[in-house]
Amino acid sequence: MSEPTSLAIRAAELDAADELGKIREQFVLDAAPDQEPDDAAVYLDGNSLGALPAAVPAHVADVIAREWGQLRIRSWTESGWWEAPERIGDLIAPLVGAAPGQIVVGDSTSVNVFKAVVGGVRLAGAGRDEILVDAATFPTDGYIASSAARMTGCTVRPVPVEEMASAVGPRTAVVLVNHVDYRSGRLADLPALTSAVQAAGALVVWDLCHSAGALPVGLDAHGVDLAVGCTYKYLNGGPGSPAYLYVAARHQALFDSPLPGWNSHAEPFGMRPEFVPVDGARRGRVGTPDILSMAALEAALSVWSGVSVEAVRSKSLALTDFFLECVSSYVPSGRVSVLTPLAHEERGSQVALQCDDASAVMAELIARGVVGDFRAPDVLRFGFTPLYLGFGDVERAARVLAEVL
Repeated sequence: MSEPTSLAIRAAELDAADELGKIREQFVLDAAPDQEPDDAAVYLDGNSLGALPAAVPAHVADVIAREWGQLRIRSWTESGWWEAPERIGDLIAPLVGAAPGQIVVGDSTSVNVFKAVVGGVRLAGAGRDEILVDAATFPTDGYIASSAARMTGCTVRPVPVEEMASAVGPRTAVVLVNHVDYRSGRLADLPALTSAVQAAGALVVWDLCHSAGALPVGLDAHGVDLAVGCTYKYLNGGPGSPAYLYVAARHQALFDSPLPGWNSHAEPFGMRPEFVPVDGARRGRVGTPDILSMAALEAALSVWSGVSVEAVRSKSLALTDFFLECVSSYVPSGRVSVLTPLAHEERGSQVALQCDDASAVMAELIARGVVGDFRAPDVLRFGFTPLYLGFGDVERAARVLAEVL
C-alpha cells in the first residue's frame, strides 16, 4: 500500500492537473470548525445539500430589492417571472441530456413523482394496472407510488432493480426507479432498463435526484418517457429549491397531469370553470411559481457555463477511486466495508461505507471538519461534487476518518 505522504503528494499533483479545479472559486466554502480560516472544511454532503454558489446572494438580493421591491407586479412580465419554470428547465435540460421544451421546474420532487406516475399510468392505457417500484427506493417514492396506485386502481409491486427487466409484464403500466441508489450509490443501467420496460409496453419514470449534475443521463438519447429530480444536491440550487419534471416531447400532447392548476391552463388568465390543458411541458405546472427559490436556482446554474457533464463524470470517478484507495491505505483493516460498487458503470458519485458505530463516527468527523452524513443503521455516506471538491480534500477526509476510527 502507498504511504500517507505519497498519497498526499499524488493528491497535490492531481489537483494541479484538474481542468475543473478553478470552478471551486465560484462557491462559498467555509473554514472547518475550530480551525484556521485557510484550512477549509471538506464538504462531502453535496448529495444532500449542495454548497452555495457565490453568484446566488447578489442575484437573489436584486430580485428582492428591485424586481419585487420596485417593479412589484410588473416583474411577472418585465423580469420574466412567468416564464421562469420553462426557462430554468431549459438550463437543466443539457445537464440531463434533454432538448429544450421538455422540462418544467416547480413544486417538490415528491409532487413531481406523483404527477409523473399518475400521468404515466394514464398514458399506458386500459388493461395495465400494475406499478413496479424500486425495492430499495427512497421511501417517499414508495409512498407516492402507493397513493398513485390507490387513485388509479393499480397495485404496487416492489422489485429489486436488477430484476426489473424480467419483472415487467403485460399488466405493468409504470416502472418507477432511482437512477442512483441513495444509500449505496449504486448506478442503475438506465439505457437497458428503459429499453426493457418499453419493449413490454410500459412506461418508465426515472428519479434523477442523485445523478443529475454528477453524471451523464441521456434522457433523449435513451428514449426515457418521464423523469423527475431535485435541484438542491449536485445542482446546488439551495435548501428546498424547486424540483423538475421531464415529459418527453412525444408524450406531451396526451400527458394528463393529476394536478391541473391555473398555471397549466391553456388560458391561465381566462378564469374559465372548465380545465383545458396548455400545450407542451407546461402541462406539468400547477400553481404560482416559487420566484425567490427559482431565482436562487437560476443563479446557481450559472456555474455550469462551459462545463461538460462528461468532464464532471470523469472527475467524479477519479475522486471516488482515489477516496477508496486512501481508505484502503489509511483505515485499519476490517473497520469498514464498502457498500458502493467498485465498477465504474455501476457507481454514482458517492461512496457508502458500512461501520458498526457509524452515527458516532460521523458526528466526530463533522466535529473535525469532514462533513458527510449518516444513514441508519450503520452507513457512512460521502458525496463527491466535482465542481468544488479536490483530490486534497479526498486524501484529508480519508486520513481524518482513519484517525477517528
